[in-house]
Amino acid sequence: MGPKRPKVGHNVTMPGQSFGDANAFHRIMRRFASTPVGVALLRPTAHHLDRVITKLTGGRSSFAGLATGIPVVMLTTTGAKSGEPRTVAVYGIPHPDGLALIASNFGGARHPAWYHNLKAHPEATVAIGRDTWHANARLAAPGERDEIWAKGLELYPGWRKYEVRAGKRHIEAFVLARS
Repeated sequence: MGPKRPKVGHNVTMPGQSFGDANAFHRIMRRFASTPVGVALLRPTAHHLDRVITKLTGGRSSFAGLATGIPVVMLTTTGAKSGEPRTVAVYGIPHPDGLALIASNFGGARHPAWYHNLKAHPEATVAIGRDTWHANARLAAPGERDEIWAKGLELYPGWRKYEVRAGKRHIEAFVLARS
């Protein structure tokens, strides 16, 4: 039997797998992705690889998901400046209201573009495998963010390194509720 599939708010199902439950390959990739070399290689390339794998698999998989075994969400936002649709693979964390996202940007000094997009235009489209739905996004409240952060670290402990690397930037979390 495969990993437990917890329900996410509004009947969204995502695979749940803690770091300790991941297979050896996924644990190695999760560790590598949080190293300086991993960040240097993956930050400029992972989103391109995600698009290719997502297209090849008809939306069932992404590079990030295959490499790490972490639930991946294809998030489509509206560009804050351009107004154009922007799609990116992000790690989803089950949340009672739907789904949570951590805006780590590999520990960069700035928030990821999708963070600014959601702040400007909170309506988004979420695709998890073949399940696609519309969502309204909101920044998580401070205590709620801490709960999301703790759940996220169970999947990907590398976020701790990203937090250190981010320096003065506070890494925020969003909650996406099905609309």
